[in-house]
Amino acid sequence: MASINYAQREITCKIVYYGCALSGKTTNLEYIHDHVPATEKGGLVSLSTQGDRTLFFDFLPLEVQDVGGFTAKFQLYTVPGQVVYNATRRLVLRGVDGLVFVADSQWSQAKENVESFQNMIDNLSQYGYSLDSIPYVLQYNKRDLPSVAPPHYLDFTLNRRNRRVPVFETVAPNGVAVFDCLNAVCRLVLAKLRAA
Repeated sequence: MASINYAQREITCKIVYYGCALSGKTTNLEYIHDHVPATEKGGLVSLSTQGDRTLFFDFLPLEVQDVGGFTAKFQLYTVPGQVVYNATRRLVLRGVDGLVFVADSQWSQAKENVESFQNMIDNLSQYGYSLDSIPYVLQYNKRDLPSVAPPHYLDFTLNRRNRRVPVFETVAPNGVAVFDCLNAVCRLVLAKLRAA
């Protein structure tokens, strides 16, 4: 969970983008990295296969100044979308403070979204984490494509837990609602830290 460095007055929080293969997790981080001022970000590390799928993770530390006298740093990660890399997916979740589940809105990906969401729950449970205690938001990505499921269907399959969570309809390559989504999960993480 979040690490606090009292000597340097820093809080470091880990946000993980989770979802099925090619849902847009890496595209989100690339867009954020390209549009955040250089003074507020670190380097973007991307380890990909030839098929342009993230093999390990992306890491993007963002800084937000003056949060209760501390500098908040958000480290953004993605997991590999392919289930064959499940050990890496699970490892990236260690110490997570907040989640963005990136769903591919296309009808053809409905089953993969549900399976990936369940995989996320299963991997969280390996660390004793639960979606009931971790701040998260849902991102319905690729809303610009012609054959997408309506938001109410995606809600039915993904947003039916004990509490409904914020939902963002996005087009990651164009940045549509990408920062809205990031800001929402960061606010939820900071609110949880303040309440602790």
